[in-house]
Formats: sequence, C-alpha cells, structure tokens
Amino acid sequence: MATAQPEARPEPRRGRPRSAAAERAILDAVAGLLEAGEPLGGLSIERIARTAGVGKATIYRRWSGKEELFVDVLRDIEPPEPVVSGTDGLADLRLLLDSIRRRGQAQRSSALLHNVFAQMKSHPRLWAEYHRNVIGPRRAAMLAAVRRAVDAGELRADLDIELMDDLFLGPMLVRTFHRPDAPLPEDLADRIVRTLVEGLAPRAGHR
Repeated sequence: MATAQPEARPEPRRGRPRSAAAERAILDAVAGLLEAGEPLGGLSIERIARTAGVGKATIYRRWSGKEELFVDVLRDIEPPEPVVSGTDGLADLRLLLDSIRRRGQAQRSSALLHNVFAQMKSHPRLWAEYHRNVIGPRRAAMLAAVRRAVDAGELRADLDIELMDDLFLGPMLVRTFHRPDAPLPEDLADRIVRTLVEGLAPRAGHR
C-alpha cells in the first residue's frame, strides 16, 4: 500500500494585507469632508477615521501622517497621470504638457480642487510633501522627455536641458494657473511644442 502523503500546508501570510476597500473609504471620507467645507487644518486623523468607519491604526498603517494622506487624496481627485512611451521625446512632451492642461481645467471646474490648492499654500509641510511626491516626479518626467528628444536629434544638443524644459513648461503654466480666463484648447500642448521647435524668428524672406 502506498503511504499517505502529508497534506501540504499553505505558506503563512506575512504582515497584514492592505484592504482596498478600507483605503477607498478613507480617501472618500477625506474628500467628502473637504467638499462639506471642512478646512484642511481642521481635519484630524480621529475625525477621518470616524467618518470612514475605520480605526486610526488602519490609517497609520497606510500613511505616516495627514500630509501624506492628503497628497494621496489630491492624486485621487486630480486627472490621472499620463502613460508616456519612454522612447519618443517630443510625443511624450506633448502628453505631459497636455496633462497639465487637463489639471488646469479640473481646477477651474472643481470647487473642491480649487479650495484645496488654495489652502495647501498656507500649510508648508503639506505643500512640501506635494512638491516632493507629485511635482518633483512630474518635473523629472519632463526633463527625461527633453533628454530623449535631444538624443533623437529633435532638439538642439548645445542648449541647457533645464532651460529647455522651462521653456516648454512655462507657457502651459501661465495659461492654466496664472491666467484663469485664458482658453485651454485641446491642441494647446501641440501648439506650444510646435512653436518652440520651429522658433519665433521670422523665416528667411519674410518680414
């Protein structure tokens, strides 16, 4: 007779698994409180946990503090980040610039986003966290796209990379955040890239 083999035991699970439902409830709770008019500075972890129907420990397992949580809330309600090719420099620049245009449109149309960004500037730790985790990576992605365009011969190699990045980024930031009455047409990113690549000087033979 064949001897019975011992039943295989499943490997023990390490750590406590993240609950997607709990995270969703927490993010929605913060957004709901802000939409109801609660100021950023007045939101406590206790209040957020109570509104989300979770314990404070559930929040602290996912976020080290309010600043990190609020940044994820903003990421959740802003338009999603674009998926770039990682190979085509100018095409990726257009995608990244257009994502700024769409975020500008969202801030114009969403009272929640507008109010949150206005309040963020009076909370240095939150503003610094947003710069480090959101704006910093976005700038790095733009710089990488400019470098790819230089490597592909689409942009001049004798110019400063960061200056070129600022030249592409500047017009879109002015249109979206410094001129709230300026139009944001769908082809704006393409027009900015085309204008800078072609240059502002008149063509030979034209005054």
